[in-house]
Amino acid sequence: MKIISIANQKGGVGKTTTSINLSAALAQEGKRVLLIDADPQANASSGLGVNIRQLQTTIYECLVGGEPAKKAILPTQQENLFVLPAHIDLVGAEIEMINLQDRELLLRNLLKEVKDEYDYVIIDCSPSLGIITVNCLTASDTVIIPVQCEYFALEGISKLLNTIKIIKSKLNPQLNIEGFLLTMYDNRLRLANQVYEEVRRHFGPLVFNTVISRNVRLSEAPSHGMSVLAYDPSSKGAQNYRELAKELIARQK
Repeated sequence: MKIISIANQKGGVGKTTTSINLSAALAQEGKRVLLIDADPQANASSGLGVNIRQLQTTIYECLVGGEPAKKAILPTQQENLFVLPAHIDLVGAEIEMINLQDRELLLRNLLKEVKDEYDYVIIDCSPSLGIITVNCLTASDTVIIPVQCEYFALEGISKLLNTIKIIKSKLNPQLNIEGFLLTMYDNRLRLANQVYEEVRRHFGPLVFNTVISRNVRLSEAPSHGMSVLAYDPSSKGAQNYRELAKELIARQK
């Protein structure tokens, strides 16, 4: 079983899109997948068709109120894919968690009871480096860092890498970078190609071979409460995430 955080404190880089669609693609490959929504915006939950207004138990109640994860985990419309949803209340969790004992380890401890039931746990981190993201990274085996193919793409990554380094030295020595994933790539733009080259030059073998192209279907799918693989299986976006899932699985062998 592998726990992977999708993290980058820069917003709008395709973090939630990647969390939803990589989870769906892994589930299509026959893997049992749990997607954890650790972002107060709860976009990964609603993007998989969860009605977040009607939820009784979310990751917030689990982290702050000590509810077991099993109580909050929901099946999705897709076979093999489950979600631990979020709620806007999660915004307040940062403050409430300050006084809790072992506050950096809450998520790791929460997952102990369910992790044998899944092949992959994918965590959609919020675009900040607060205590909840620290929890996510402390609970994870690896991190996927989405990088948008645009100007300033590498800005802020050094901050994230530094956070990963601190967590590795203090809380989770096993934590590694799974890879950098280039998103919103448009091969017609010179800038996109320059960013692609620059990221490859910087991080070499850590960059996934799969690149996620700019694709209208990718941005339409969440408003229908579906992954792009369910919404338009033949689209470029669906194809890209299927390739990414296969690349990820191949690395495990």
